[in-house]
Amino acid sequence: MKIIKKTNPRLVRLISDLKAASRESKAAIWRDVAERLEKPRRNYAAVNLSKINRHTGDDDTVLVAGKVLGAGEIDHRVTVAALGFSEQAASKIISAGGRCMKIEELIRLHPKGTGIKILR
Repeated sequence: MKIIKKTNPRLVRLISDLKAASRESKAAIWRDVAERLEKPRRNYAAVNLSKINRHTGDDDTVLVAGKVLGAGEIDHRVTVAALGFSEQAASKIISAGGRCMKIEELIRLHPKGTGIKILR
């Protein structure tokens, strides 16, 4: 059986950084996200804003191991880290007073991984 590796250099670097952060800070959350990103792309999460709105409160931090889509509305401030955002999702999050960031930034801001919710 042929072994298929990831070819996206950003994704390969991100997976490596997540595993390193997990070892350094002994935070299992980063290892879990790395394992999700190692799987095939068709298994990545695609989360709509309506789901983020349902499962979060004001000033929560959310991590999506995939893409955030713009279906639905968001009515409170939330920080969302993901591999990617649709234009509509990013504009709705920012207009609600929230923040969109890459997973790499979240690792730097929260090395222990405390207070982060993973949505899939």
